[in-house]
Amino acid sequence: MASGSGRGTVALAGLTLSTFTFITAETLPIGLLPLIARDLAVTPSQVGLLVSAYAVVVVVATIPLTRLTGRVPRRPLLTVVLLVLVAGTVASAAAPGYGLLLGARVLTALSHSVFWAIVVPIAASLVEPSVRGRAVSTVYAGGSVATVLGIPFGTWLGQAVDWRAAFIGTSALGAVSLGIVARALPSVRGPRPPASRGSAPDRRGYALLVLTTAVMTTGALSAFTYISPFLTDVSGVAPAAVGAVLLVRGTAGLVAVLAVGRLVDRGPRATTLVALAVQVVGLLAQALGGPVPSLGLIGAVLAGASFAAFSAAVGARVLIVAPGSTDAASAGTSTAFNVGIASGAVVGAAALPVVGLAGVPVVASALVTAALAVLLVEARLAERPALR
Repeated sequence: MASGSGRGTVALAGLTLSTFTFITAETLPIGLLPLIARDLAVTPSQVGLLVSAYAVVVVVATIPLTRLTGRVPRRPLLTVVLLVLVAGTVASAAAPGYGLLLGARVLTALSHSVFWAIVVPIAASLVEPSVRGRAVSTVYAGGSVATVLGIPFGTWLGQAVDWRAAFIGTSALGAVSLGIVARALPSVRGPRPPASRGSAPDRRGYALLVLTTAVMTTGALSAFTYISPFLTDVSGVAPAAVGAVLLVRGTAGLVAVLAVGRLVDRGPRATTLVALAVQVVGLLAQALGGPVPSLGLIGAVLAGASFAAFSAAVGARVLIVAPGSTDAASAGTSTAFNVGIASGAVVGAAALPVVGLAGVPVVASALVTAALAVLLVEARLAERPALR
């Protein structure tokens, strides 16, 4: 798939491992929450802040840092980003107190901010234009594998050894990906590669894609935030089996991302629309999980698969409609995802006392339907002259 030689394929593998490592690092405190709280003598809510503060830093820093580093060559920039990731996770493992741990998490989040702005254009530059969507999906698959394997394994390692060991393991993965990228990622001299600009720039289409991403993510995360109590209290799943359901959901997301890689180059807009439609169906099926528990389980899995597919499809579509630099455009959609992640938890919390656990997926499906409507409007407007 990679252009040139096997070096491009190795570089793409390094980018995928980097994605795996970043997603694992971002969410690692969730599974280690009681261990960190006990060791540092802080409350669970303070440990939860390690994740929410991370997301806030990404939202605030992504666009400014992307603009600041816009003229830096990609290989040295990505090398520095991965060095900061390694340093941040090592500092997290060594932190003697909560304040230094929070500071280390902020450092890691700053590297995360730049990484998600540049990784998609870099991956696209490694392959021929006809298979860019497949390359982007391969990189996103690293994030899906992190939810299936990285986070559970990090949690297990923390419980078996120590929570600090989980951060050390994550830093080791970052070091491996750093070595691969530093050695295999080609240097770019002269004009920037074609993947650095949108292949069919469309300012209006890009703006609507960003809006769609924020609304879709808000809806999906408002339901996912309460997936565990929903499964036990509404669908009647035994608490011990929740982990297995989430594993199936994560595996379905990985399969969906790989499938998108085969389809998105042929029809990126259609693939995104289908992912949104399946998300609506999945959330509505999940809402029926009280009277029909099997539908609730199927719906939860469909929702997970379609969100993973949507994320990969957006990454590929940005390379087409970016009105300027694809780095800046990717920074915009990355910010939209993180805004949706943060607001999803807020929307879910606000809806819970009004509609109950069984009603949260209905509220979520309404938001995703709105996102689908926005993208349908974008498709209709695309038939008219675009703003370029």
